[in-house]
Amino acid sequence: MSAARRSLLTTTAAASVLAALWFVPSANATADRHEERQRVEQASAHSETRLAETGSAQTTPYLVGGLLFLGAGAGFVAYSARRAQLS
Repeated sequence: MSAARRSLLTTTAAASVLAALWFVPSANATADRHEERQRVEQASAHSETRLAETGSAQTTPYLVGGLLFLGAGAGFVAYSARRAQLS
């Protein structure tokens, strides 16, 4: 693969990532301060541990996705190292 095609591929991948990030919603909260304070007080009054405000502790999809991306990255590194040795 020529250097020009490789840089074009890198540029296209970077542009795709930036375009995808453009559509990620922001995390701006618009709750009233008084309501927010009441919720925090109510949450601290409960003895159970909760994750954020949702009460959901379902982290399995994040762990599976993270492991898949980690495996793909390790595969790319191994492939690149092998190609470098063959050259």
